[in-house]
Amino acid sequence: MGLRELKRERTRRLIADKAFELFSDHGFGRTTVEQIAAAAEVGPSTLYRYFPTKETLVLEFVEDCLADAVTWFRGQPELDLPDGLRAVIEQVLQQLESNPDRVRAVFDLAEQNGSVSAHLNDLIWRFRDDLADALVRRLRADDPQRAEFIAALSAGITMNVIESVVRVWVDHPGTVEAQTLARQAMHLLTTRALPLPSSPTTH
Repeated sequence: MGLRELKRERTRRLIADKAFELFSDHGFGRTTVEQIAAAAEVGPSTLYRYFPTKETLVLEFVEDCLADAVTWFRGQPELDLPDGLRAVIEQVLQQLESNPDRVRAVFDLAEQNGSVSAHLNDLIWRFRDDLADALVRRLRADDPQRAEFIAALSAGITMNVIESVVRVWVDHPGTVEAQTLARQAMHLLTTRALPLPSSPTTH
């Protein structure tokens, strides 16, 4: 990363950090873009270049964690798919655990604000779709429709593990580690210890 890119990334992080300070002090709805820009010592137009909406400011950290994991997965073409999906889960959770206060603030804001909640759901679906796209490129293409179906199911399960783990971790701060919950979840899945829908019987 060059000096210009480093400066942009520092500015981006500073804006996001100042935004969360203001959200914590004044609430999401009462905090204006102008206040965030002033706190970060940038102009509103500069802020909008980095973050088109306040909602994207809220979700910046979570979005980066998810996007980084998909990018990493795309760069591991030789990795066994089950191992790769486990690594995606572990990587996302490791990054989220590096800033627990930010993650909990995101979920608190999502509960309080319908717009933030909607954007968070969109982000989750986008991650699922991006991961499914990366998966389908790795599956056998003799039956493209089946490959797309399997990729969508695998990506959905991966995202559900992440989301379920994070919600329990957020709701019970200091009592359980996200990585521990993830290992439990994957053990339950691989040992078929979860009550899953049964296959329909044929007559």
